This record gives sequence, structure tokens and C-alpha cells, in this order.
Amino acid sequence: MDGDRSVHDDTKTPLLPIHDQIIQRSPSSTSSSRPSLITSLFTPNNMYILLGPLLCAVICLCVKLEGAPTTSRNMLAVLAWVFAWWVTEAIPMPITSMSLLFLFPLFGIASADSVAKSFMDDVIALVLGSFILALAVEHYNIHRRLALNMTYLFCGDPVNPPLLLLGICATTAFVSMWMHNVAAAMMMMPVATGILQRLPTGPTQSDAVGKFCRAVVLGVTYSAAVGGMSTLTGTGVNLILVGMWKSYFPLANPISFSTWFFFGFPLAVLIFIALWGILCLLYCSRGSAQVLSLYLDRAHLKRELELLGPMAFAEKMVLAVFGMLVVLWMTRSITDDIPGWGILFNDRAGDGTASVLMATLLFIIPNMKQKGEKLMDWNKCKKLPWNIILLLGAGFAIADGVRSSGLADILSKSLDFLEQAPYLAIAPIVCLISASITEFTSNNATTTLVVPLLIQIAQTMNLHPLLLMVPGAIGAQFSFLLPTGTPSNIVGFSTGHIEIKDMIKIGLPLKIFGIAALSLLMPTLGAYVFGSIEVVQ
Repeated sequence: MDGDRSVHDDTKTPLLPIHDQIIQRSPSSTSSSRPSLITSLFTPNNMYILLGPLLCAVICLCVKLEGAPTTSRNMLAVLAWVFAWWVTEAIPMPITSMSLLFLFPLFGIASADSVAKSFMDDVIALVLGSFILALAVEHYNIHRRLALNMTYLFCGDPVNPPLLLLGICATTAFVSMWMHNVAAAMMMMPVATGILQRLPTGPTQSDAVGKFCRAVVLGVTYSAAVGGMSTLTGTGVNLILVGMWKSYFPLANPISFSTWFFFGFPLAVLIFIALWGILCLLYCSRGSAQVLSLYLDRAHLKRELELLGPMAFAEKMVLAVFGMLVVLWMTRSITDDIPGWGILFNDRAGDGTASVLMATLLFIIPNMKQKGEKLMDWNKCKKLPWNIILLLGAGFAIADGVRSSGLADILSKSLDFLEQAPYLAIAPIVCLISASITEFTSNNATTTLVVPLLIQIAQTMNLHPLLLMVPGAIGAQFSFLLPTGTPSNIVGFSTGHIEIKDMIKIGLPLKIFGIAALSLLMPTLGAYVFGSIEVVQ
């Protein structure tokens, strides 16, 4: 009977406790533990959220652009809204990027279909395929094997600090050439700090060891940025530039992977050599070799390699697919006299075509570990950086909006002083402007804002647009001074080995050298590679 009663009573007991039974609070304790409506609304983040629409409203109500259509003013208002959210990050950057999908139609700037098309084209396909391949490299730990092998190669016996530093930096730059520079920095930093863990810390750490640790972290941080300049897939800025070129000048020769590589790689090599030289000069003292040899030797690196074991079938196949993709990128369009494989398809295939094709193979080739498993599956793709992809799409949409709304004609007048600048001074001035802005906002946002204006100025000056577009885009990647300049800077700063003064000590001369190198190569090598002697209409 007792058992029956308990069952009967349980059926009348609520499955969830009644609210009053959960916890008994006095009115005073309840009010003190819950924020009021006013304090919930008036938070700094909410103020930043309101800043975007407020700036938009002020521009729409108060700004008058003489001789310009209403869409120009509306485009300026939308730009203020979007960039306010981008700079303050009041709304996650990917969501801010997607806001253009409703802002442009509501303000009469573009139709919903035209805006949506900006978020998916061949450049976006190039990014998607490349990131899937990068995830495969990361999943099978290929980047770590590569880093340890190259570091082992450069680590002498006894230790040669400049040579070891060169190996670590060169490995990072090489990895960054084939995947996004932020991903390269995040992959290589644990490898670099793992090497530094062999060194003493705290009060027992000598000055030579401390300097070398700072040199390694700074080297990885900046090498990722420098290596990313050399290829289209190394950074989102290069992809934004190519997308805008294609959007503004659809009849002109597109910038292929190989075309950019012929210019970007020599520039990156020059800047990389300068980076290595500055690091060695400031952080590799004469007595550091003897001190480092006590704690760091090739035997440690060899043990790390042995723990990885021999290369498995899956690793070899991922490397083969990646190598095949690089070959396809480099040979799709070689020169005007030597056409690449793209001519077989009447030039309908793009770099994104090859990227997605090779990424698809990863879902077909078995990994030979378990029956039915492929090299990649969709669960491994959950880490795809959709934030970067959406930001690229937003950049293309803004470029189209600035052009079609007529705002480019208005804003270009603010930089009309470039029309009086000497021909050889144009590239350094443009690069300096872009390199200054990029310290306070993201590289991609800087490129998205500056490049459309430079296109308009170039057309006014009767110059090839790439003569201004390329320095503007590459200058946006010279964010070397502050931790917040780019996510790869944050990766290095978060290790605790470096301070802001270290970044300024290395970043300032590196920025100056980068501007000088770009100013030298753009009118010479750039004129040859991009054909920037002729004017594109």
C-alpha cells in the first residue's frame, strides 16, 4: 500500500517545480540581484549598437552632396553604419557583413539579388576550397611535421640563433603562402613556443634567452603576414583586391594566381629578408649561441619528429592534392604567349574552379584508416572561417555600391591632391595612407574602404588603376605596430613573450622598408606583370 500511495502521489507531483517552490526570495534580494531595465539598456555595447543607425540617420538628415544623386548620400550613410559596427565590434563582424543584404535594398542602393551575388563568386569559391584544404592539413598534423622538419634542418650543432630564427620564420612564411595568414600564425605559434619551452623562464632567464624568445614570437607573427602577401590565398586583402578588379573591370585581364605570385613573391622576399635582418640585429646578441646551446639542440627536435611517426597514406594524399592544386593555380594562365590549361575550357574556368575541384577530391579519396572513411568529411569542415568569407562578400558588395551609387566620384575628390603628385611618388603616398589607416581598423575593412576610391582617382588621372589599387591593398597589410592591427598580431601578443614596445621597435622599420620596397617594385616589376603602363577604361 505504501508503494501504491507513493506512485499515486508522484503522478500528482509536477514534473517541474512550481516557480514559487524553486527559491524563496525577499523582494529586496530579488531586486538587488537582477539588473534594472535602464541598466540593461544603457550598456557600452548597446551604445555602440545605436551608434551605427544614429550616424546613418544624421547623414541622411543633415548631409547634402551637391550635384550627386540621393543614392550617394544613402551609400555614405550605410557606410557609416557598417564601419561603426565593424570598428567597435558591437555586433559580430560576420553579422555586420550580412547586414548589407537588407541595408542596400532598404536604402535603394541595390536590389536584393545583386547584393546576394556579391557573396558568392569565383573568389569566394577560391577561399572555400582553400580553407577546406587547410583544414585537412591541420587535421592530419601536416603543418607540424613540416615545421619540425624545417626547424630541425636549420638548427645547427651548436645552435646558430640567426639560422634557427631564419628556419622558424621561413617555415611560417611558407605555410602562410598557402593558407590564411591568421591560420598560419595560429598553427605555427604553438610549434615555436614549444621550442621555447626548453629555455629557462623567470628570474633564471638570461637577457640573451629573453631576447631570442621575443625574436621568435615576433618572427612568427610578422612572417605570417609577410608570407600571406605573396599569394592570393595568403590573406583576405588580396582576394578583395582581385574581386574588386573583376567587378570594376570585367573586360580586363583578370588577376590570376600566377600573375599575383610573380609580383607578390619578390616583394614578400624583400620584406622577409628585412624582417630577419632587423630581428637578428636587435635580438640575437653575440653570446646567445653558447647560452642557447645549453638548452636547445637537434636531439629535442628529433624526438618530436619521432613521436609523429612515419607519414601515413592520408597525409601523403593530402600533400599530393595540395601540390596538385598549386600546380593548377600556377598553370591556368601563364603568359600571353604561353597559354595555360584554362584555354582548353575557353577560359571559363577560374582559380576557384581548381580550388573546389581539389577540395572535392578530399571527400572521395579514402583515408585508409577505417573502412568507408574519406580524407575529409563535413564534420571536419565545421571550423570553416565563415566570418572571413562573409567579410569578403561584404567587401565586394560595398565596392559595387560605392561605384553604382556615385559615391566614388564624391569621395575621390578628397584625395585629388594625388593628381599633382609626381608619378614615382604616387605608390608610396597611397601605401602610406593605407598603412596608417590599417593600424586602427581591420586590414580587410581598410581595403574595402580605400580601394574603390583609388580606382576613381586613377581613372581621373588617366593612370592604370592597379598602380594605385595594389599599393593601397598591400599597404593595408602593413599593420605591424599595434596588437589590435590584425588577428595574427594578437596571436603573438597573447603568448606573453612580447610587449607593445617590441612590436613598435620591429614594426616601424619594417613598415618603412615595406613602403620603400613597394614604391620601388610597383612602377618597375608591377608595370611589367600587371601591364600597368596602359590605361584600362
